[in-house]
Amino acid sequence: TGETEVPVADPLAVTVPGAVDAWCRLVADHGRLPMSEVLAPAIAMARQGYAITPRVAFDLAEEQSLLQRDPTARATFLVDGRPPGIGEIQHQPLLANTLEAIGRDGARAFYQGPIAEDIVVHLRALGGVHTLQDFAGAAGEYVAPISLDYRGRTVYECPPNGQGVIALMILGILARFDIRGDPLAIDPLHLVIEASRLAYAARDAWVADPAMAGVDVKHMLSDRLLDQLAARIDPSRATADLPDFGGGGAMHRDTVYISVVDKDRNAVSFINSLFWHYGSGLMSPRSGVLLQNRGESFSLQEGHPNAIGPGKRPMHTIIPAMVAENGRVSMSFGVMGGHYQATGQAHFLSRLFDHGLDLQSAIALPRLFPLPGTASLEIEGRLLETLGDALRARGYGIETPTYAIGGAQAIHIDWDRGTLLGGSDHRKDGLALGY
Repeated sequence: TGETEVPVADPLAVTVPGAVDAWCRLVADHGRLPMSEVLAPAIAMARQGYAITPRVAFDLAEEQSLLQRDPTARATFLVDGRPPGIGEIQHQPLLANTLEAIGRDGARAFYQGPIAEDIVVHLRALGGVHTLQDFAGAAGEYVAPISLDYRGRTVYECPPNGQGVIALMILGILARFDIRGDPLAIDPLHLVIEASRLAYAARDAWVADPAMAGVDVKHMLSDRLLDQLAARIDPSRATADLPDFGGGGAMHRDTVYISVVDKDRNAVSFINSLFWHYGSGLMSPRSGVLLQNRGESFSLQEGHPNAIGPGKRPMHTIIPAMVAENGRVSMSFGVMGGHYQATGQAHFLSRLFDHGLDLQSAIALPRLFPLPGTASLEIEGRLLETLGDALRARGYGIETPTYAIGGAQAIHIDWDRGTLLGGSDHRKDGLALGY
């Protein structure tokens, strides 16, 4: 069709949702409560209503035109065609019914029967190619985490098709430098920028569904490659020519992250995402399921490892993570923000382990994000004021984001003192809550 990327609001951007299967398997295998009880608070909120928070109001206003396109999404999220304001009450009774069915009958209620039929019929009416067999055959999998040591600690990530390996690559490059002093000084920020630009070039070329393409994680985390990439960094200038691994750039989008540690010190690092704030904007009319647009991360370049194809998972940006020390988990954490996540995680850990900041300070400091495949930076206001000119002098283009960059949550386990320390990002609706 002449497209160079998968359209955002197109049914082709909708991949078969895996979240419901993940919820049900995790609860069945590791939970203590029945699924109906786990979902009960969400069901009550969807049916009885919830107040629009400041960040949600902002996102609704940003995505008004997207939500206008689909009649069910428009009726659910907009009020007479306008985005609701802070404090207005929103209801999702159709979704409440769907969640009740999942709580009662498990994942099969979503992937087989009326709910799956509703989603498939809606997508196919819009030009999608999804089938009931696609939904019936959907299943998650348990995978072995990948890891890399950084400053005496082991950082764990999920393997591809997620971009956790890229967070580890950035850390592996940074580990080859002595990073100290002011975390907002230009020199350490320059190293984070350059390490990110190099690692994302590899991401856009290599990260894909390992069941459909060869993804050589061992090579990506090898000392040889990380040494070569670190050697490309000029400490005073932006790298003019990024290594040509092949592949192309991608957009910066959004996600939701939760970290939990219980009384027995079981830790959960958990992430869900529609990719865009409101995904594809497509909502099934009877089941009230808002569909993600993860397929936008596919490449349309023929022969690319991440090229779109049947039964294939796209390169995924969401990456829950953990840190271990002395053989046990010491921190459960995640950084939201779509494609920003790999940079965000590495930068967060550098602020903790190179600069000695506490969780909340490391989360709250202003951020920047090198846009993949470019020499342009998104920079939050405070950094723009203090370092904008200096970064331009080093060869970077500067862009002011229209929204906060990402968001983070983390819980540190102090095994010696028997305490927990949590941090939560002011950029999102969230909090650190003890018990």
